[in-house]
Amino acid sequence: MKGLLRRRGVQAVLGWVLATYLKLVLRTVRWRHINVDCVEPVLAGESGALALFWHGRIPLCLSVAPQWWRKGTRALISPSADGEFIAQALARAGFPAIRMSSAKKGDSAKARAAVAGFREAMTWVGQGGALVITPDGPRGPNEVIAAGALQIARRARVPVYLMGIAAAPAIQLDTWDKVMLAAPFGRGAVVWEGPLTVPAEAGEAEIAELCADWSARLSAITRQAEREVGRTPLPDAPRSGT
Repeated sequence: MKGLLRRRGVQAVLGWVLATYLKLVLRTVRWRHINVDCVEPVLAGESGALALFWHGRIPLCLSVAPQWWRKGTRALISPSADGEFIAQALARAGFPAIRMSSAKKGDSAKARAAVAGFREAMTWVGQGGALVITPDGPRGPNEVIAAGALQIARRARVPVYLMGIAAAPAIQLDTWDKVMLAAPFGRGAVVWEGPLTVPAEAGEAEIAELCADWSARLSAITRQAEREVGRTPLPDAPRSGT
């Protein structure tokens, strides 16, 4: 399966299919935004920003597009094979990608790519752009924020916004991230929280504490979004990806 995903033709087709689905969900689902006013100051100003939602809500992510399109926004996407068609889909939807992922110890090529992606992300938000991140992707653990997003926020000194997203009717697949696929013409909700900041002097321990706190907050507003559309949250997903 992974070999098939590496084929350019397959990635192009999957990218088109996903982009079409994303646009269909945006245009046909009746989206309700809760506390969206919190993001208005950064949308109207010159500061960059980070926007976080869980990996399993990628199929619903254009629900936040009307806000972030106003800012000039890119998406942080893994350079993996499945990340490629997601990047193509988001580019079609108006969110060009910055490719970045963590590197395993001893993998110098991926380490260089990770550093290059980090610098590109820093430059983008430092110049006033917004960056959308799924902070538990691409491999999990599910609904656990990794430190990378907070490192960008700390070094670039930009605010962070959390977005809990849900829709109904929808199905959730038995994947590590419990990916949610909404049916057209249903109801959707986005719950916004922010701005949050990472102190410039924050060390590893403080960032770890913030990751735990913000993970709980993002999960809480995601559950709130589910309640807003009448969904009952599923049991806990597996804690790591495959």
